[in-house]
Amino acid sequence: MAKLLFSLSLLIPLLFLTIAAVGSHPLDSLSPNEFELTRSLITNSNPYTNITFQYVALADPTKQSVLSWLSNPKTPPPPRRATAIVRFNKATHEILIDLVKKTILSDQVYSGPGYAPFTFEEQFAAAALPLSHPPFAAAVKKRGLKVEKVVCVCFSVGWFGEKRKMEKRIVKVQCFYLDGSLNYYMRPVEGVIVIVDLDEMKIVGFHDRYRVPMPKASGTEYRPSKLKPPFLPPLNGIKMLQPDGPSFKIDGQSISWANWKFHLSLDERAGPIISLASIYDMEKQKRRQVMYRGFISELFVPYMDLNEEWYYRTFFDAGEYALGQCAVSLQPLRDCPENAVFMDTYTAAGDGRPMKMSNTFCIFERHAGDIMWRHTEGNKNVPNTPITETRAEMSLVVRMVATVANYDYILDWEFKQSGSIVVDIGLTGLLAVKASKYTHNDQIKEEVYGPLLAENTIGVHHDHFVTFHLDLDMDGVANSAVKSNLRTVRSRDANSPRLSYWTVIAETAKTEADAMIKLRNQELEFSIVNPNQKTKMGNPVGYRLIPRSMAGPLLSPDDYPQRRGAFTNNDVWVTPYNSSEKWASGLFTDQSHGDDTLATWTLRNRKIENRDIVMWYTMGFHHVPCQEDYPLMPTLRRGFELRPTNFFESNPVLKVTPPHIVNFTNCS
Repeated sequence: MAKLLFSLSLLIPLLFLTIAAVGSHPLDSLSPNEFELTRSLITNSNPYTNITFQYVALADPTKQSVLSWLSNPKTPPPPRRATAIVRFNKATHEILIDLVKKTILSDQVYSGPGYAPFTFEEQFAAAALPLSHPPFAAAVKKRGLKVEKVVCVCFSVGWFGEKRKMEKRIVKVQCFYLDGSLNYYMRPVEGVIVIVDLDEMKIVGFHDRYRVPMPKASGTEYRPSKLKPPFLPPLNGIKMLQPDGPSFKIDGQSISWANWKFHLSLDERAGPIISLASIYDMEKQKRRQVMYRGFISELFVPYMDLNEEWYYRTFFDAGEYALGQCAVSLQPLRDCPENAVFMDTYTAAGDGRPMKMSNTFCIFERHAGDIMWRHTEGNKNVPNTPITETRAEMSLVVRMVATVANYDYILDWEFKQSGSIVVDIGLTGLLAVKASKYTHNDQIKEEVYGPLLAENTIGVHHDHFVTFHLDLDMDGVANSAVKSNLRTVRSRDANSPRLSYWTVIAETAKTEADAMIKLRNQELEFSIVNPNQKTKMGNPVGYRLIPRSMAGPLLSPDDYPQRRGAFTNNDVWVTPYNSSEKWASGLFTDQSHGDDTLATWTLRNRKIENRDIVMWYTMGFHHVPCQEDYPLMPTLRRGFELRPTNFFESNPVLKVTPPHIVNFTNCS
């Protein structure tokens, strides 16, 4: 069982929970003991080898075994297994571990193009190498900088048409200047690139092409203690009171709230995984399946600068940097409200040992003054006395923040009593900027790939594409994808004063090709339905996708980064469920060639009608930086909603009981 730790003060009750040791649920994250067992089995089988653990996670049990266990908890749980991708002797191994029998079930060497995510340890080691490299020290001195004030960061190198697999796991190291400000990302040592071989952990390339002025430290600081007055006056105090405690319950990693129940786990690559989401139907008096599993499959971030020092910056933040590994400790009252519950997690360090991550998730009820539903009607019996019914919106939020180098991603999964699931992504942190000779816009006569944000500072144009794996199961696994096209129709009635109207033409996708959709170019609604389960009115039960972002890729389809990121070519894809098709960019993303991605899997054009299917949705941001993003970026949000569509017989929140009022003293 998970252990509850309470930290109480007079004013601020905070609840902390640790994802802990016993795998009582088949989808629970690996416990510290299971990480340690995995490490010891692998290292003991290779006692004289230096092993790097690139990725360690629960090996997904078969979907059928989980659903069987869920329908009958007396059924034995599926086998508990771990999967590990490790690197030793310059080879990549995929290893499967039986955690109950404590044995290695398989050990396969991967020889194709691409590599597993970087570990923190090898990134830190590679980033430290330039500081003791004489040519680099000379380049720093030539710029009038102090080498002891230089810090460096590792960047993946991508793939640009090389015909064969790159035999070396290399990164390019970009360095920054720390003197005068903590915000070193605003002060790049431009024109210098160091190339590091991660397996040998040595420098294998160095380039110093040109010099430009170092951007000034002034104006880059963001810590209040380092900023000079004046400041905006503080707002009056605000407080979230739940004197009876939260309305949700946590049992291990399973969470129940209002009519929702779901499982929460952490994956080193995906970050938060929401599984087995079901909702209780008051009218039918039973719990109904909605989503087997949902998570971020990939986050593609290509920059638009074509110069030697920038062209390769086309990052895959999940497949190369491991989004879950980049989770940061959430700060009470800052990242999460005072009524939040915090959950600790574990991942594997580079040596395979379990590493505790404190306050990875926060779970809280949101009451932001929004309206769930309302109506005002005239009272025919009492004039000038309208009848008003309104209900306040209450929802449950699961939050994680991942800091991937300069960017901070705020990841929210929000559950509403109406049955909707809202996913919200917030971008904040620091821009990736380029040092430049320019100090005013009027001086710029050529393409510089972004706007001038401050003296000698260019904010480079870039994109963020977040691809979600959404295995929706509407009242069962046999589902279909339906495109509801909104079409203009000319009136055929010569007596009608109206000349046109629009109607809906529904089309069920029969194959994967039918469900490749660019929502930004069409007037349509997209739904996942169960054609075998219908309402009393005869409509198939389902959920529809409501996008809140319509940005698609603008790179040429034959450009190498876009070939690797071709899974962003469509907003929506639908595939038949396949346990091996989990990562949209492929299992081995670093230096991959784009030949094992969602876009290549769908070339088989498999049947998807009335089957167990997965929807993949890509949400995009085109980021044209502006001066308000400097020196630190206010949060920019995008999201989408999965909304019930004929799933219920009628409004499921008609009989919602509002929370009772506590010390309501703000009435005027």
